[in-house]
Amino acid sequence: MSTQRSLVRRTAAVAAAAAAALVLAACGTDSAKGSAAGAPTHDGHAAGSPASATPGQGGNNAADTAFAQGMVPHHRQAVEMAGLAATRAGSPEVRALAEEIRKAQDPEIKTLSGWLTSWGQQVPAADAGHGGHAMSGMMTGGEMDELTKASGEEFDRAFLRMMIKHHEGAVAMARTEQSTGAYGPAKDMAAAIVSSQSAEITRMNSLLGKG
Repeated sequence: MSTQRSLVRRTAAVAAAAAAALVLAACGTDSAKGSAAGAPTHDGHAAGSPASATPGQGGNNAADTAFAQGMVPHHRQAVEMAGLAATRAGSPEVRALAEEIRKAQDPEIKTLSGWLTSWGQQVPAADAGHGGHAMSGMMTGGEMDELTKASGEEFDRAFLRMMIKHHEGAVAMARTEQSTGAYGPAKDMAAAIVSSQSAEITRMNSLLGKG
C-alpha cells in the first residue's frame, strides 16, 4: 500500500514538472515573438523595423555638400559687397540692385547653413573665403579694399564689374550642383540662382553700358 502511494506521488510530481516546462517554453516563445514584432532593441529602434533616417541621409551627396559649403562664403561676400553700396554708390539703380542682392542671398545663407548642419557637415566659418577664390568668381582682399575705398561713379563701375564676375562664379557653381547634386531642395536653389543671377548679369552689363 505504501509503495503504491509513493508511486502515485512520483507520477503526479513528474506530471507537474512536465506542465511547468511546457508553460516556460510557451512564455519563451511569446517573448521571442514580441521582440520580433517590434520590441525595443539596444539601439532604441524596434526589432524588424527600419531605423529613423538621419536628416539628409540618402537624400544628399558629396556634390550637395560642396555646393552648400562653397555657396555660403560666396553669398556672404556678395552680401558684404552689397552692403557697401548703401553709402558709397552714386547711382540709385546700383543701390537698388545691391539691396535686391542682399535680400535674396542673406536668407539663402541661413538655408544652406541649415542643410549642412542637418547633414552633419561643417558650416564654413565667418571668415572663410577671405582672400578670394578665382575659380568661384570671389573677390580677392585687394579687390575688396578697392571697392571699400571707392565712392560715387567710381564705386558703381567697380561694384558692377566685380559683381558680374561674382555672379558668373555663382552660376557656374549652381550649374555643377544641377548636374551632379542629389538633394532636391539644393538643386531647386541652384536652378533659382542660375535664373536670377543670369538675369542680374544682363542688367549689370546694361548699367555698365555693355548691354
